[in-house]
Amino acid sequence: MSINSIFQFLVPKDKKFFPLFEEASSNLIELASNLHEAVNLPLKEREILFQKIDELEQKGEDITRQTNLELSRNFITPFDREDIHTLITSIDNVADYLHGASSRMRLYQVDKITKSIRKMTEINLEACQNIDSAVKELRNLQNFKVIKDACSRINKLENKSDNVYNKAVFEIFENETDAKNIIKYKEVLSVLESATDKCKSVANILESISVKHS
Repeated sequence: MSINSIFQFLVPKDKKFFPLFEEASSNLIELASNLHEAVNLPLKEREILFQKIDELEQKGEDITRQTNLELSRNFITPFDREDIHTLITSIDNVADYLHGASSRMRLYQVDKITKSIRKMTEINLEACQNIDSAVKELRNLQNFKVIKDACSRINKLENKSDNVYNKAVFEIFENETDAKNIIKYKEVLSVLESATDKCKSVANILESISVKHS
């Protein structure tokens, strides 16, 4: 048995942080699901989902705040305090960017949703699902392979998102003549691409935590 394993055995089972991590990642899936559903609906039917996304983004902020509060209250934590703060902040960053995409679509009244936007919301949803799978394995840090595989899939999705984004931007400048539409679509696509980048950041943190404690 390694020193890390012995240490983990001796430390009391955490009943605060893991539930918060899991609540945050579950909230992320719900937010990404609502966004993907919204872009597959007509303009007039999206508002109720955009409002739900606002609520979920606020819920994510509350979870982040509660996690940082628990950090200030508890001397013993399941892993490094800095890693806990970085992980919950990075999950919240994904939610912020997905919410940002929703806000821009609503603000700019984007009527026609392109295939590229739909594809990027789908990619983000899949990345969030993989974040959730990896986060649930943090309770048992011995199961390194599950976390590693989920993180690997997220990295591939981020590369896929880059390709979709680059192609979409090329097509906008190639085919769109209305300057306002160019700005609208490029803004939405850019925020969605950044959201996938933030998913990759979460994956890097999860992998780092699992390596430290495996």
